[in-house]
Amino acid sequence: MDIQSWTFLIVGLTFALYIGIAIWSRAGSTKEFYVAGGGVSPLANGLATAADWMSAASFLGMAGIIAFSGYDGSVYLMGWTGGYVLLALLLAPYLRKFGKFTVPDFIGDRYYSNLARTVAVIAALFVSFTYVAGQMRGVGVVFSRFLDVEVNTGVYIGMAVVLFYAFLGGMKGITYTQVAQYCVLIFAFMVPAIFISLMATGNPIPQLGFGSSGEDGVYLLDKLDGLMTDLGFTAYTDGSKSTMDIFMITAALMLGTAGLPHVIIRFFTVPKVKDARKSAGYALLFIAILYTTAPAIAVFARTNLMETVQDTPYEDIPPWFKKWEDTDLIAWSDKNGDGKIQYAPGSAIDGKKPVFTENRGTYGQRLIANASVSPNELYVDRDITVLANPEIAGLPNWIIALVAAGGLAAALSTAAGLLLVISTSISHDLIKKQFAPEISEKTELLIARFSAFLAVIVAGYFGINPPGFVASVVALAFGLAASSFFPAIVMGIFSKRMNREGAITGMIAGLAITCYYIARFKLGWLGSPETSGADNWWFGISPEGFGTIGMLVNFGVALLVSQFTAKPPEAVQEIVENIRIPSGVGAASEH
Repeated sequence: MDIQSWTFLIVGLTFALYIGIAIWSRAGSTKEFYVAGGGVSPLANGLATAADWMSAASFLGMAGIIAFSGYDGSVYLMGWTGGYVLLALLLAPYLRKFGKFTVPDFIGDRYYSNLARTVAVIAALFVSFTYVAGQMRGVGVVFSRFLDVEVNTGVYIGMAVVLFYAFLGGMKGITYTQVAQYCVLIFAFMVPAIFISLMATGNPIPQLGFGSSGEDGVYLLDKLDGLMTDLGFTAYTDGSKSTMDIFMITAALMLGTAGLPHVIIRFFTVPKVKDARKSAGYALLFIAILYTTAPAIAVFARTNLMETVQDTPYEDIPPWFKKWEDTDLIAWSDKNGDGKIQYAPGSAIDGKKPVFTENRGTYGQRLIANASVSPNELYVDRDITVLANPEIAGLPNWIIALVAAGGLAAALSTAAGLLLVISTSISHDLIKKQFAPEISEKTELLIARFSAFLAVIVAGYFGINPPGFVASVVALAFGLAASSFFPAIVMGIFSKRMNREGAITGMIAGLAITCYYIARFKLGWLGSPETSGADNWWFGISPEGFGTIGMLVNFGVALLVSQFTAKPPEAVQEIVENIRIPSGVGAASEH
């Protein structure tokens, strides 16, 4: 069968599985809708957490960033992996013992304030909508290539599928769907990696293969460094980012991880606090399988791409190239008129997005209408790295289709978790807790489902109009989480002195300065183009790393304000003291 037939078959089977699970596990109460009834086993929760965590940014975007950024892309590996350890060890067990469904619920009760709860809801919506934009774009990228539909149409299909099982099953349906999605995505990620590692180095373990030598006796990384420098690029194993920016991005990703509401809520779905710890350990193991493989896929993909396209006459280019051209995610403009593809340093386009002419050029290529003056003739969207890699390597069609199904599983699993956070924040933390506490459970469940529907519409818009590549968009969400949630959660657990005034002003200050920085230097909404470029970044810190500064501002403002305002009530201080004591130890001591 051809690739499209295999894709329809495998994607169709996986979608049928997800929908079947959603029908089987549909939620009948708010507890089932919010936290799956609190009865999920640690192993199942570990699998679901890993799927929730490994989004389109992990499956599609991270390898693409590493493939095209080399050493600089390692910040995503360090930040996201380290952040999960921080969350699992520092925060999750205490939040689980506190016993609240959501992060805004924790903040509202810990800081004895509905205003604090509202600020937390706003922050959760900022984070979740920014994050979900990357997932919906990932869905569109997969569908556009493998089902021969436009990217926007792919986003619409993804919206319909994720809405079905999020709307019907809530957290209960999402949890068991994510267990299946993890199995699909990890199988889809590892199978081509093992095949390509064998082909390139003879070693079936990708983590070892990309550090091994090929048939010519040259180590793969040395070979890639040579290819890069011969074409004028910086060596793959050298970085171009400053040490300060690398540190700030890594810290923002780590601290943002510890504040992500859709991951934190997973620790409320298990019966006991010790089960939360167990599921965190399982999830870390399952996550490590993909994260240790991503650098290998990045190296294989970049090497294969450069060897395949460089100086190749367009008329001799493999079919996969022209297929991806039709999605507008790869394009070539013959700037020197020699009929060969020249891949060189510099952007192939003027602006953030390429504009393509409707007519084919002399050699049949898709012309880039806004081509830049740089010698680079090739535009490659980073988000196609994982998807195109099996085609570039010439793997069987069923493996290519399997990767498409894996990409969809990764994007949809995280999108579902984010949509649940959005719907829960509105129905539980705003409506139930503040505006209409007298509503019945049935009405609350109805509001939650309607909120999920509205969230899907907004998420689809951001998927069609994303502010960047998948991984970079998601990095912004982590920065927003770091600057808003992390300090409030940490001080809520470990500081009896932190009060509502400090937490509220800290969250507002941290979120505001981070949003301003992203709006100005990433989206170009504030200031002129002359003042919004990288040369004008504050302290040389990129928008992806500025969440660390926002976090420090949050901490500083919160601590300062709390010193000049009243202490929290004694009952709140006692709760803070007790949530840090393991179950069964006894009452808190004053010493």
